[in-house]
Amino acid sequence: MKLPEIDMNPVMGRPYPETTMFGVIAESAKRVPNAPALDFMGKITTFSEFVKKIEQAAGAFLNYGIKEGDKVTICMPNTPQGIICLYALNRIGAVANMVHPLSSKKNITFYLDYSGSKMILTLDQFYEKVKAAVKESETNADILVARIQDELPLVKAIAYKYLKNKENNKFPTDKKKDLVWTEFVKTGEGVKLPEIKFDKNRGAAILYSGGTSGTPKGILLSDFNFNALGVQISEIAGCKLDYGCKFLSVMPIFHGFGLGIGIHTVLQNGAMCILIPQFTKETYAKAVIKNKPNFIAGVPTLYEALLKVDLFDGKDLSFLIGVFSGGDSLSPELKNRADKFFKEHNASVQIREGYGLTECVTASCVTPVDRAKEGSIGLPLRDMEYRIVEPGTFNEVKRGEMGEIIISGPTLMLGYIDAPEENAKTLRTDENGTVWMFSGDMGYMDEEGFIYFKQRIKRLIVTSGYNVYPTHLENILDKHPAVDYSCVIGVKDSYKMKRIRAYIVLKNGEEASEETKKKILEYCKEYLDVFERPKEIIFKDELPKTLVGKVAYRLLEEEAEKEVETK
Repeated sequence: MKLPEIDMNPVMGRPYPETTMFGVIAESAKRVPNAPALDFMGKITTFSEFVKKIEQAAGAFLNYGIKEGDKVTICMPNTPQGIICLYALNRIGAVANMVHPLSSKKNITFYLDYSGSKMILTLDQFYEKVKAAVKESETNADILVARIQDELPLVKAIAYKYLKNKENNKFPTDKKKDLVWTEFVKTGEGVKLPEIKFDKNRGAAILYSGGTSGTPKGILLSDFNFNALGVQISEIAGCKLDYGCKFLSVMPIFHGFGLGIGIHTVLQNGAMCILIPQFTKETYAKAVIKNKPNFIAGVPTLYEALLKVDLFDGKDLSFLIGVFSGGDSLSPELKNRADKFFKEHNASVQIREGYGLTECVTASCVTPVDRAKEGSIGLPLRDMEYRIVEPGTFNEVKRGEMGEIIISGPTLMLGYIDAPEENAKTLRTDENGTVWMFSGDMGYMDEEGFIYFKQRIKRLIVTSGYNVYPTHLENILDKHPAVDYSCVIGVKDSYKMKRIRAYIVLKNGEEASEETKKKILEYCKEYLDVFERPKEIIFKDELPKTLVGKVAYRLLEEEAEKEVETK
């Protein structure tokens, strides 16, 4: 099917759709039924096919007893099954609880219990871990098992099944309780679905963040939040984001950036998602070269990696219209190198930096398409209001002065689940009745309204785009029988931006050996997700303290910075 030329004129000022997330996808299917919605490893799903699959899966959930308001965990990478499941739950008014598939067993148990999930969808390769997590949870959730090969083109599916997936073909082992996705969705055929009901205050999805304390908090986001974002991003995309546009959806669906922009915004506007379930810098480069996407997005780490891949040598990247970076600060040096790289490969684009938090889905401020200011994260999206205030107050500071960034607008979360104290700290109403989110981030606004992010108020490490809370890690490390106490910091890293280092004081009698390090790192695997685990452990006889006896982590950070500078 030949696609039309991309319209370079974005549609401005559209109203925000007052329907569900599924509702806007159904509208796309009516408008462009034969347009490709998903491309998964070469297998194309059109919008009309996509909606049929969603409605059949919705019928299966309804038939199984999942009803409006129920929670179902999606523990998946970027695959069609995970996305179909998300919209199927939305179709019947259930809530999708989005979880990293590489989460530790303990964390999966936590996410299941925290959300009260009745079911969990995962890939066969994660089945054993998920099964063990369910056994330790209070929810006793049923497990749905999806397989990569079921969504691949025929030849690739056969090769994957017999060459790469032999071990996982036996899952699920508990045939009485757990279900295979392909068999499950068949039970939804012909099931009558309820009318689509829109409620601006209804929760549609739960994403996770550390909140202001570092303890994982479930962020409840609404249909309206996601749909408003879809309109806002379409207006700053640099072209009419529509039928004919292709987006390389590599950011994961359990992440606000990946789900909000890489999936929902794209599909809401009738464009195509090229799904990448996992990647290395080489496979990502090959995907860019082969699929010729118009839009790519990622964390700074991704662009740092791509600049080191020689697969791009001599390649024409003129098909690129938008290149976005988010999830972490983009250094001016990296931006300059990346912009030069794109120019050398015939792409008339610059990296456009975005800033946001999961508490407002994802980006709420983006560098304009035609102008960048060094160090700036850009201008707020339509209807997103930014103020710079004295930390913790509504008192605005002067332009150019540092203060706390607070944000208001249509993508603001409904709130943290079962966390009244966190909500009171983060969501506050001013004298005019407007709700503001206190970001905990410091920055300033210049005379033209450009925003500059400078530092975080709360103690936080951002590594490869993921938020890691040192206090949480220290609490885990300090429970190890060999550890007396610990301090975790982020150390500058040319690839990850920050790598996690743990300073540890051992208990008397414990040996500061490589063997002890190995034991501690093995222990971390049980309690911490991959991105949270320390990459370095340094044993110390004691750690510096403040006057009140707390570990002086800032001194350790300063020492680490000097160490990097002298290398």
